[in-house]
Amino acid sequence: MQLTVDSRHLPVGWEIKSIGDLCKVIAGQSPEGEYYNQEEIGLPFYQGKKEFGQKFIKSPQTWTRKTTKEAEFGDILMSVRAPVGPINFATEKICIGRGLAAIRAESKIDRDFLFYGLLSKQSDIQGNEGAVFPSINKNQIENIKFPLPPLPEQKQIVAILDEVFEGIDRAIANTEKNFANSRELFKSYLQSVFTERGEECVETTLGKVCQFENGDRGKNYPNREEYVESGIPWINTGHIQPDGTLSQSEMNFITREKYESLRSGKIRPGDLVYCLRGATIGKTALVAPFTVGAVASSLVIIRPSSLLDNYFLYYFLTSSVGQRLIKLYDNGAAQPNLGAKSVAKYIIFLPKLTEQQVIVQKLAALAAETQRLESIYRQKIAALKELKQSILQKAFTGELTADTPKTEKEEIAA
Repeated sequence: MQLTVDSRHLPVGWEIKSIGDLCKVIAGQSPEGEYYNQEEIGLPFYQGKKEFGQKFIKSPQTWTRKTTKEAEFGDILMSVRAPVGPINFATEKICIGRGLAAIRAESKIDRDFLFYGLLSKQSDIQGNEGAVFPSINKNQIENIKFPLPPLPEQKQIVAILDEVFEGIDRAIANTEKNFANSRELFKSYLQSVFTERGEECVETTLGKVCQFENGDRGKNYPNREEYVESGIPWINTGHIQPDGTLSQSEMNFITREKYESLRSGKIRPGDLVYCLRGATIGKTALVAPFTVGAVASSLVIIRPSSLLDNYFLYYFLTSSVGQRLIKLYDNGAAQPNLGAKSVAKYIIFLPKLTEQQVIVQKLAALAAETQRLESIYRQKIAALKELKQSILQKAFTGELTADTPKTEKEEIAA
């Protein structure tokens, strides 16, 4: 792999240079595990991308009494395996493992300019094809090429990018905060619905207002070899979407004959499915628009009676009140686990059916507005990140330091 750039349209005085021409590259090497410690003995040890911050490495969690390969303060650390390419600055002298390489800028290149240069090439830095996992070696890093202006212009570009990126990052942070606030507002209202009890609310348990039906776990339980391209839906936890629907595009199917052989776990209109175990415990979905289907062993069917609106039940189970009940009744040791009999013990304060339906309408309207706002915020964050990449491309073709009108640069900075 050799990453190159087009030199035909570069400004006067710019050159195409490789990392190897301008920097020292140090490939990481991990010490033996016996030398690791948490007592801060030796050098801080970093292994890979999981220890990166936004721009600077996080505080160390592991130290090593044996030093293999060192990075110094100001070196750029590159993740060289799964994933390939992400970069951070080292903030002190550290020992680096085989998941990292250190890139040390020499006199011809400003290290901040180098950082931005590598940031501009993230989409081009790919791992070796055919490997078990993506990786890049020292020689491949040294062969990465990008445009290099004279040192004073490098510093000018860095100053512009620092200022512009600070503004963009601030805008991204504010948008992410608005995103979180919109979601938190909905969660807060949802919690209030199930904690502020009206005068006509009745305390009961789900077992008194619902039926529970486990899937058939006997000899007729379908295996993957029995799945078909179309037929009767065979519903598992992975089909439950964040919005409480079941994925139609990713659904598994079994034959009518296999479905008929199952003794239990068959859905009806108005049912909900609820995850009983594992990392996704408590995931909930309404079965609509499906009217026929069967559930895998990780799910239980919850069938509300005429006293309980099924959407009201969905909001209850997905609220913080309903989620807390999981921890109260979880009986798992190695992994979270519930039984249908435990879910039947969940206490719920139930208003009249007509009041439930009014509450559901309000929650549905608020949920729709929350989703609309979140969609806007996602689009804005994506646009701001694209803007950063666009500005980086301008920086490394000389456009940011060309003789452009002042108003254009001010527009970019804004």
